Amino acid sequence: MKVVLAYSGGLDTSVILRWIHDTYDAEVIAYTGDVGQGEDEVAKARAGARATGAAGVVVEDLRDELVRECIFPALRANAVYEHYYLLGTALARPVLARGLVRAAERHGAAAIAHGATGKGNDQIRFELAAYALKPDVRIIAPWREWRLKGRSDLIAYARRHGISLAAAPKPEYSMDANLMHVSYEGGILEDPWAPPPAGMFRMTTDPEDAPEEAEEVTVRFERGTPVAIDGEVLEPVALLERANAIAGRHGIGRVDVVENRFLGMKSRGVYETPGVTLLLHAHRAVESLTLDREVQHLRDELSPRYAEMVYNGLWFSPEREALQSFMDSVQQRVNGEARLKLYKGTALVTGRRSLTHTLYDEKVATFEADEVYDQADATGFIRLRALRLRTLGARRISEGE
Repeated sequence: MKVVLAYSGGLDTSVILRWIHDTYDAEVIAYTGDVGQGEDEVAKARAGARATGAAGVVVEDLRDELVRECIFPALRANAVYEHYYLLGTALARPVLARGLVRAAERHGAAAIAHGATGKGNDQIRFELAAYALKPDVRIIAPWREWRLKGRSDLIAYARRHGISLAAAPKPEYSMDANLMHVSYEGGILEDPWAPPPAGMFRMTTDPEDAPEEAEEVTVRFERGTPVAIDGEVLEPVALLERANAIAGRHGIGRVDVVENRFLGMKSRGVYETPGVTLLLHAHRAVESLTLDREVQHLRDELSPRYAEMVYNGLWFSPEREALQSFMDSVQQRVNGEARLKLYKGTALVTGRRSLTHTLYDEKVATFEADEVYDQADATGFIRLRALRLRTLGARRISEGE
């Protein structure tokens, strides 16, 4: 029996690799998807898998898939979960699940496995995606099967079986990194009153230590997708990396939230998402010129639903795909540029312009004299809008309210 395991190289997946081998008498193929977690992390995972006894090691570059097929579509939808979370972890899971399924089919594996716990969202995201792509897939989730209860049990298991712990020192919290963000949770962060420890953040400068001089950056969009920064056209991965570097040095994109997990519990998460935070501000600025009011308001009503679908692992669902079609159709006229000033954790839009067709008309909007708007027309508009309020008000007065 062959099993393809989503392998990160940390303590959990190293123990899982050996546990699956022993429990299922299986050849375990370690699969590491490079979603931008860093070359060192990918190299450690490759070396750790071999040292732990993997029958095979697969490392696949998924960065372009992640940005082009998940991050930028979500950006076109202005997807934010519960007002703050930009979905960096949730957006990486569909491409990782698809990579797992591809690897399983390529190697003739009978099952795939992951190291997500039975409390978290990731088990749902991995498995819903896998079932959508391969309905008959068999999934092994050790945290829902074994008797190991926590980190101390894992460390004891690793020592009994000679699994190296060098690559997995005990952290004060857990981290998950990709090209879009880094998430931090658990450990000392489980106390929602405790501040994040100094030196924790990896992608962003502390705003207090950010440059004393503000920096201006211009982002260009075509059909709602970012294509250029400061006039330089870039491929998706390179563009996001550039946005991360610019926003990160100014401390842009840190949030600290208590969110509602799909399983029903509340969980504290700290996230840094510098580049996409910058792109989201710029995207909204260009939309303000190019989207019809009612279309924009309808899209804004649906954006939280879209974000909830992504958060809950429904990337490959028909409802998310249908909503994506709507979001993308809305973006056909979102062509333009936004200029932002970055300074010590803030990103302030200082200019925006449409490159094709704008709905902003200075002749109509001006406070000066104009020949295109008759201000007297507002009288009838207001009286009609007030009709029901006047009727209700008269009734209340007559009844002595």
